[in-house]
Amino acid sequence: MKTFLFQGDSITDASRDDENNFNFGLGCGYALLLASEIEKKNKGEIKFINRGNSGDRITDVYARIKEDIINLKPDYMSILIGVNDVSHELTMNCGVSPKKFRMIYEMLIEEITESLPEIKIFILEPFVLKGTATEKLWNEFNSEVRKMAEISRQVAQKYDFDFVPLQDKFDELSSDGDMGCWSVDGIHPTSAGHQVIKEELQKVIENYI
Repeated sequence: MKTFLFQGDSITDASRDDENNFNFGLGCGYALLLASEIEKKNKGEIKFINRGNSGDRITDVYARIKEDIINLKPDYMSILIGVNDVSHELTMNCGVSPKKFRMIYEMLIEEITESLPEIKIFILEPFVLKGTATEKLWNEFNSEVRKMAEISRQVAQKYDFDFVPLQDKFDELSSDGDMGCWSVDGIHPTSAGHQVIKEELQKVIENYI
């Protein structure tokens, strides 16, 4: 049996609970949506684990690399990280700079692939929309998250892993001014927003699963 690991922050966490319970262990977001569809097609051939943690920055993911990534020995892993690195800096002065974000991201990937040389990693693009959590510092949020997005793309390219673009898709969908359909606050997706992430990630992983 193959193992697929979802890794990231609150967008991935999506109120997950006990990983032994399929419905609650995967949360109520894109991880559950994607796993449900693949499970239907593959009939139990793939085990899904969600280790997204609300509030995580790249440094937090790296800090739990052994317990929540390497020790789980996933064959596939998706990771969506970067928005808290920005938001924590703008609102609490405890974020992660773009330079450090790149350094830690590369360290993370290198250590994972050293321990799990056959793993397939899917790097999702961090994204941001204008909403209640971002509008007061919109210029800063928009500029800095896009820096993290570009770094994520470059990390994927450097290590020859698939990159899943999301910002342009959400910009396109919200171009009519109805951002609320896709995000509750500019950072966290609605159920429709999670469906968008699921669809964009699925486009990439269907080449492997």
